[in-house]
Amino acid sequence: MASSTIPETPDEQKRKIRGIEDKAQARFSETHDARELAFRLSREVIRNSANSIRATHRGEFDQARELVATAGRMVKEIEGRLDGHPAVYYAGFVEDGQKEYVEASATLAFAESSALPTPDELGVGYAPYLNGLAESVGELRRFILDGLRRDDFSRCEELMELMDEVYSILVSMDFPEAITRGLRRTTDMVRGVLERTRGDLTLALRQRRLEQTLARFEAGRGEPPSSPRQAQDGV
Repeated sequence: MASSTIPETPDEQKRKIRGIEDKAQARFSETHDARELAFRLSREVIRNSANSIRATHRGEFDQARELVATAGRMVKEIEGRLDGHPAVYYAGFVEDGQKEYVEASATLAFAESSALPTPDELGVGYAPYLNGLAESVGELRRFILDGLRRDDFSRCEELMELMDEVYSILVSMDFPEAITRGLRRTTDMVRGVLERTRGDLTLALRQRRLEQTLARFEAGRGEPPSSPRQAQDGV
C-alpha cells in the first residue's frame, strides 16, 4: 500500500516507530511463548506415543490406550494454543508429534484388531496422518518377526496384507513434497520394509511346510518326498 501523503513531523514519526516497536515486542513475545509451549508439548506427545508403542508390543493394551489418550489430549492442547500462530504450527516439530501420535494409534489398532482412527478422529491433517500410518508399517514388520520367532503364524499373513494396503495408498499420493511433508521418502522406506518382510515370511512359510512334510513322513503318515523341492512345497 502506498505511503500516506499526510505530512508528519520527525517527532511524530519517532513516536510511531516506538509504537511499532512496542507492538512488535508484544507479538514476538506471544509467538515465542506459544512456540516454547508447543515444543515442550510436542516432545511429550512423542514420548507418550513411543511408550504406547512399546506397551502395545508387550501386549499391555490398557496401558497403551492410556498413553495414546494422553498424547491425544496434548495434540488438542497444542492446536488450541497455536491458534493465530501458523508459522509455529507449520514449523515442523508440531507435525512430528502428530505423526508419532498417529503411528501409536494405528499400531494399537492393528495389534488388537480395533477400529483404525481416522484423521478427523485424531484431529490431525492428512500429511502427518499418512506419514504416521507409513511409520506403523515398521511396527507391523516387528509383529510378524516376533510371530515367526515364536513359531506363531496365526496373524502373519493378515498383517502382511495390512502392510500391502498401506503401501498401495501411499504410492497413490503423487503430490509435491511440500504438500505431503516428505511422504515420498517415507513411501520408499515402506517399500523396502515390505519387500524384506515378504521375503522373510515366504522363507518361513516354506520352511514350515518342509518341516510338516518331514514330520508326516517320520510319523509314517506319508510317503517320503521324491525330491527336496517336493518336500519344500509340501507335495
